[in-house]
Amino acid sequence: MTQGIDQARLAALVTGPDRERIAAFLLDGATAFAPNGFPMTTAGAARHIWTGQAFEFPILGVEAAGLSCLLRALHALPTGEPLTRHYLKSPTHTCTVFLSVKGNFVGAVLHGKANVPLPSGLPTPNPVAVPTPSRQPSQPRQKRSSRLQCRPKQLDLFTDLP
Repeated sequence: MTQGIDQARLAALVTGPDRERIAAFLLDGATAFAPNGFPMTTAGAARHIWTGQAFEFPILGVEAAGLSCLLRALHALPTGEPLTRHYLKSPTHTCTVFLSVKGNFVGAVLHGKANVPLPSGLPTPNPVAVPTPSRQPSQPRQKRSSRLQCRPKQLDLFTDLP
């Protein structure tokens, strides 16, 4: 238990489409509170950190549940809004739960390490939409003969000078 709240209470507070997955992780016997040297933060700081994580997770192959809901909630709050955060860990996964100072649920993210899937037996998370650039077939480039004529000769550093 940390800061007067236990895992069952946190699990009961979780809302959103990934609620079942996150609540099941919080209630799992292998999950425990992790050391938290800085339990207080602000919505702006959390938004900054987790926006970066939303960018990095797909690149690193990290699966996450609850991230898009957390980001929406953090963007709706004033930047200076004080929050408390709780870290819960199992040997392979981490869950970060954010609450308002009044104890209201703000959001939670469950994630693993790179290329480690989220715990099995739980609902599959909603994937975070990553925009992909639209590529249109380009017309072949036309070579310019003037470009070739304007290039200076490359200096040869290994030639013998008189």
